[in-house]
Amino acid sequence: MMKLLAIFFIFIGITAPSFAVENQVLPAAKGIIENIKYTDITNLQGGEQNQIKQEVTVRIITGQFKGEKLNLDNMLTGNPAYDIMLSTGDKVILHMEPNEGFVQDINNVDVYISDIERVNAIYIFTGIFFLMLLIIGRKKGFLSFVSIITTIALIFLALTPMILNNVHPITATLLVCILSTVITIYLVGGLNYKSTSAIIGSIASVGFAGGLSILAIKLATLTGFAGEEPMFLYTARPDLDFTGILASAMMLAALGAVMDTSVSIASTINEIYLTNKNLTIKNLFQSGMNVGKDIIGTMSNTLILVYLGSSLPLVLLSNNIDLNKFFNLNQVATEITSALIGSIAILACVPITAIISAYLIKSKHQEDFRFKN
Repeated sequence: MMKLLAIFFIFIGITAPSFAVENQVLPAAKGIIENIKYTDITNLQGGEQNQIKQEVTVRIITGQFKGEKLNLDNMLTGNPAYDIMLSTGDKVILHMEPNEGFVQDINNVDVYISDIERVNAIYIFTGIFFLMLLIIGRKKGFLSFVSIITTIALIFLALTPMILNNVHPITATLLVCILSTVITIYLVGGLNYKSTSAIIGSIASVGFAGGLSILAIKLATLTGFAGEEPMFLYTARPDLDFTGILASAMMLAALGAVMDTSVSIASTINEIYLTNKNLTIKNLFQSGMNVGKDIIGTMSNTLILVYLGSSLPLVLLSNNIDLNKFFNLNQVATEITSALIGSIAILACVPITAIISAYLIKSKHQEDFRFKN
């Protein structure tokens, strides 16, 4: 399995440069706020909207302009969605655009405060997550962490570049889902019929989810513009297939739950067979279905809650507008459809994985036994 993982990363290393997107700006740098001066410009401009300007002194602490000090303006309009409230000592991310190519003089570079640095908090919680995986899961926990890193690498180094280079989003997503499923399940579960059954069940279910996504997009006339991010992406890349990207997002969202369901069913059938090898394929299938029925309720509920949690502002908004209008909003319809497709994929995963697991585990174990004897 480690050889398989090594081959995968070599493949990514070789192919990723060919998908690289041309960089149009200088690398972002970090800065620290050393001084702030406030100016109320509402009366100065004669506007009705309350605006305050923060005149900040920023010292660059990373990158080729490290040590340089800049005086930048930060406008505060009272809208918390867009305002960046700065304080002395804050670390910020600086966006840099050269006036004429890549230059060495800071005076020929336009610098903007992009946002407050937040990555340190991400590092802290990633560390907590990794430590708990190791303490509780031990070897399995470590392999799970490796599988997570592999999936993230696939998305950023394979899926993203392929879509940006106009590979059809669904084709690219299905390929990444197959690679992620094979690597994750074999890495955690080992090379055996149990893992193979779970992989086949997962891939079939995700493919089914992809077909449902295409159908849902057409029936509900979903546009793929369910938030600000797609609109920002459209501004930069209007040539992309945004309905295809939406279908891809639905497939990726369903993948984790589908893998969990398929592994649970395949593992259960395998353990039942090892306990009583006289059980028939039909008996094993029925046992897998019984376990699957218990999984369905909790897993579907989990998936629905994930979508509701991420869309809580939309849920709160439903109290202020007509419900008929609310449920027909593009963003609301997209979120509901995504949750339903994920849940349907889980429902399909149960019988698919159960029958495949029952057949493979029963028949292949018998073939191995005959071969050994």
